[in-house]
Amino acid sequence: MSSTLFAPSGAWNGKIYSNGWKEPGLGTEPVTEKATGAVLGHTGLASVDDVAAAAAAAREAQAAWAQVPAPERGDVLRRFSELLLEHADEIAEQLMRETGAIRLKGEWEARMTAREILEAAALGSQPQGILAASAEPGRRSVARRIPIGVVGVITPWNSPLLLAARAVGPALVMGNAVLLKPDVQSPVSGGVVFARLLEEAGLPPGLLHVLPGAIETGQALVKDPAVDMVSFTGSTRAGREIGSVAGGLLKRVSLELGGNNPYVVLDDADVEAAAGAGAWGSFFHQGQICLTAGRHLVHERVADAYTEALVGKAKALVVGDPMTEGVTVGPIVNERQAARVERIVGDSLSRGARALVGGSRDGLFFEPTVLTDVAPGMPAFDEEIFGPVAAITTFSTDAEAVALANRTSYGLVAAVVSADQARAQRIADQLRSGVVHINDQTVLHEVYGPIGGIGASGNGFNHSTHTNADQFSEWQWVTSRAEIPAYPF
Repeated sequence: MSSTLFAPSGAWNGKIYSNGWKEPGLGTEPVTEKATGAVLGHTGLASVDDVAAAAAAAREAQAAWAQVPAPERGDVLRRFSELLLEHADEIAEQLMRETGAIRLKGEWEARMTAREILEAAALGSQPQGILAASAEPGRRSVARRIPIGVVGVITPWNSPLLLAARAVGPALVMGNAVLLKPDVQSPVSGGVVFARLLEEAGLPPGLLHVLPGAIETGQALVKDPAVDMVSFTGSTRAGREIGSVAGGLLKRVSLELGGNNPYVVLDDADVEAAAGAGAWGSFFHQGQICLTAGRHLVHERVADAYTEALVGKAKALVVGDPMTEGVTVGPIVNERQAARVERIVGDSLSRGARALVGGSRDGLFFEPTVLTDVAPGMPAFDEEIFGPVAAITTFSTDAEAVALANRTSYGLVAAVVSADQARAQRIADQLRSGVVHINDQTVLHEVYGPIGGIGASGNGFNHSTHTNADQFSEWQWVTSRAEIPAYPF
């Protein structure tokens, strides 16, 4: 691997990035390769004081950045996108090592992130306001976008580069400064990449601070008075806490949280094709994606054929070190998460579910698992699994499929497959979900369509080229007149 970005001899090792690389207030923590346990370096852990100093510096730098013409801010992001592509192979391998991603996932994420940043850069060239109507002659009325200020971005480990980029990019191009707190399990691909390449792209000092850490660091970021907005992607439990604190401080907060996503297979579907898409939806990246298809709701007429086809897909997958040729399923990110998946499967089996393939693990390597006879009340139906498990529940009518799909507090993504597109659309129209796909699986990500959840999956702020400008700016109303008008008193 090239030493330009990630070698332990680099300036990042054991440091945080805040007006340059500096010693952290809470010491360091090893960065490990998930498949082997090898230490790839050490990340600094930011303290409460580190966060406060970073927020103050960001506040100061942001005032000047907001005065830079928006197209010029976009140019910095365009150069960043170019650098991401130049280093894409190296970044992909780091993602493989830090997150357990297979090569296909690492390469896709590196290149999709470059596209995400490129589209964010384009926001700087879009209209920054409108000439509004006015009922008073002589009054000029303008609504214009202005920066929010300092945006805190808290990201997870599973797609650390992409999920940070979709907030960092638009936040910067809209004139804000950013405090980025990557997860300590993936601080290099989720943090160091941004620090190194944005600096090279010409981002002025003080506008980006990379502050890895755990709960204490995140709490400090949310509470700091110099932070005006918090963008969080992660678990519903943590999102509720962040939303509560940020709301109490009257800060804008954007939450994309977990999902317990239904994949509905109707009786007229192409069973083999549906099983192929369903396998991808459940087993890609070991099921460690918020968009993963957890619940396979299958019409009873095709349930046996679909189950057989899905089991065949699962048996064909190769579990192992992603750096090994031919591996299609890598490790679960850590022991705690692997044990959680094991608990969900075990508890569901004890309540009457059956494992037709998989169901066990070797350390962090969990076998792709297909469960049948899964019913509401079982953990495999009720909980977000976040592991390579496909849970099959059957239904007999379209109305029952809708009821089962909506039997969750989550509402992130759903999918319906059918030969009758109109029928599938009728079902899709009844699903409580922020995203719905017809004749495709659930793990889809594009920059253009708004991605976000409802209910326990988020608070309605969606990420997309259509919504990012609104999400990362404020609307300011400005009126002007040539002379002061006369008033009655």
